[in-house]
Amino acid sequence: MLSQVEDFFLYITSEKGLSVNTQQAYRYDIERFVQFLTEHKVKNLKEVEQNHFLLFLQQCQEKGYATSSVSRMLMALKVFFKFLKREGHIETNLTHYLSSPKIWQVVPKVLSSPQVEKLLNAPDISMETESRDKAIMEVLYGSGLRVSEICSLKINDVDDHFVRVKGKGGKERIVPIGNKAVEAVDHYLCNFRQDGESPYLFLTQRKKPIDRVLVWKRIKFYAQRAGITQNLSPHTLRHSFATHLLENGADLRVIQEMLGHANIATTDRYTQVSQKHLKNAFENFHPRL
Repeated sequence: MLSQVEDFFLYITSEKGLSVNTQQAYRYDIERFVQFLTEHKVKNLKEVEQNHFLLFLQQCQEKGYATSSVSRMLMALKVFFKFLKREGHIETNLTHYLSSPKIWQVVPKVLSSPQVEKLLNAPDISMETESRDKAIMEVLYGSGLRVSEICSLKINDVDDHFVRVKGKGGKERIVPIGNKAVEAVDHYLCNFRQDGESPYLFLTQRKKPIDRVLVWKRIKFYAQRAGITQNLSPHTLRHSFATHLLENGADLRVIQEMLGHANIATTDRYTQVSQKHLKNAFENFHPRL
């Protein structure tokens, strides 16, 4: 089984043309699935049944994975088993009969404005790491960036009004940045960074560019400090950015451009969050209900 998995990793690295982030995500997903199979005493990929896929995805959902992550796992499994079928390792590709969830119909989890304030005020900016983390979270929420985009930001990409972002597929976009985010970035740079230290904006204590896992862990840390019990990720701040803009009257097409979505249908799911907010307000405050 392991040799077939390694052959697949070589395939997606050399032939499939996937981005580095997608390759890493697929590797993580397949390794998790192989671990799952091992725990269920499956020793050969020919022994995999459709119930194994369903149970694996169900367990991921129960562990709190976002629907988008579960959908990506399913896509990784589809690519993996298509590869196995093509190479003759299995006779039937059972993932062919599994349908992907419609991601655009999933309402993303967001923070309320008071929760965002608590989270962003949680770091102690007199400390280097926490000043950096404050700036990271302010930019995530203030400009709606993806965590991978935050990690690749360079100092020259940010000015007093805009952030230059290199998004998926190397596509570049210019996104406005708010005053609070600019202040947080300036505080971090002026108080804790040395000239010529690194072109990257956000560094670890070892002066290396930050990575996605570190950002995720730090946001979890501040959520706990702020008393926020719901499961947070860097993407939660991106979702909150889009939803709060929409609730305050921003045009959906403008939000699409700022988020870097190729398809308006991806952005359209935020209208469901906004409509839910309006419905709750209506039910709570309308005098005739």
